[in-house]
Amino acid sequence: MRSGSIVPILLVIGIFLIIDLYTFRSVKILTADWGATWKRGIQIFHWLIFGVFGVWIVASFLNTEGMSNYKNYKFYYFLFGLTIMFYLPKLILVVFQLLDDIQFGIQWMASKFQSAPSGEGGGTSISRAKFLYQTGIVVASIPFVGAAYGMLKGRFDFRVTEETLRFPNLPKAFDGLTVVQLSDAHLGSFFNNYKPVERAIEIINSLNADVVVFTGDLVNNFSAEAEDWIPYFKNIKANVGKYSIVGNHDYGDYSKWSSEEAKADNFNRLVAIHHEMGFNLLRNQHALLERKGDNIAILGVENWGVAPFPQKGDVGLAKKGAEKAPFKLLLSHDPSHWDEVVRQEHSDVDLTLSGHTHGAQFGVELGNIKWSPVKYKYKRWGGLYQEAKQYLYVNRGFGYIGFPGRVGMPPEITKITLKSEA
Repeated sequence: MRSGSIVPILLVIGIFLIIDLYTFRSVKILTADWGATWKRGIQIFHWLIFGVFGVWIVASFLNTEGMSNYKNYKFYYFLFGLTIMFYLPKLILVVFQLLDDIQFGIQWMASKFQSAPSGEGGGTSISRAKFLYQTGIVVASIPFVGAAYGMLKGRFDFRVTEETLRFPNLPKAFDGLTVVQLSDAHLGSFFNNYKPVERAIEIINSLNADVVVFTGDLVNNFSAEAEDWIPYFKNIKANVGKYSIVGNHDYGDYSKWSSEEAKADNFNRLVAIHHEMGFNLLRNQHALLERKGDNIAILGVENWGVAPFPQKGDVGLAKKGAEKAPFKLLLSHDPSHWDEVVRQEHSDVDLTLSGHTHGAQFGVELGNIKWSPVKYKYKRWGGLYQEAKQYLYVNRGFGYIGFPGRVGMPPEITKITLKSEA
């Protein structure tokens, strides 16, 4: 371990310690009337959590491989997940404690200007503190329960979203064509959870898709993450064909490599895995689907995102040879591409399918309420969008990364039915 690395270790542990010291006062007030055994047990548990996280943080810094080995993902992801689960509620409780301290401070200052002190101040203070802390516990329990649910069940709660889109220029031969979209599998994050993914693939196959598309980020960094999943994704069925593209994570840009050759070998292996899974990987290329003398084009581009994300996608190159196709479906990983380039320069692209945002793996979608923190970074972050005659659909992701869970933003399988207005 480098000597300089002791500073971030101490800083992180110090922040956790300050939070725990402050919230420990809440623990003492809330358990003031409890029996001695229960009181001591709760207090020991409070500090045991801090001790476990302290050891975990030190171990993460001492691990020289770190995230350069995908087998360590579970170690870091669950550290992050449990930190959210335990310390976000504590931060909320801290806010309630600060409110109590501010109120107490104001009352204390006001009492200095009173001629006679109140004889009931102490009892009122304890009552007020208990009320505020009990309210804080109730409010803090919401993110605790949400994070726990998201990690235990939410990340595997696959949902099917269906849309029917009508186009006047869709050839009649393709009326009713069904397209199932998957995106952002991040297979290294699933660890060895084969059964949930197997169930998801059963759901996909039950949709009887004509075309299955995958819109990027098969892995987090390393092609090795996808090796064990080849037979599972190979089992995905499509009546006409399976098509895929790469996303920003697939290039391996978020890891250190021994050489450029090693990085290139990793990417080349990933390309091969797409084909072994039965997907036709489109890298600024197109595929023409033909029916009864009519055709439509599926365009697939490499990743294009607002800097610092790679801008390797070339729609013009992908269209070359397919310009006369009356209907064009574009696969582009990052939805930013639609506003920045596609709408500006390629008005003949009828429908674009993207992913990338994951819906932040957290949000609320109830009726007309649609919110996720990712909306502050991405204008188009989840679901269907339309401008003029062009459509964009942003899939909320099949997998997850970082936080090993999903809260209010379940993993998505999208089914789109294309209809001809002609």
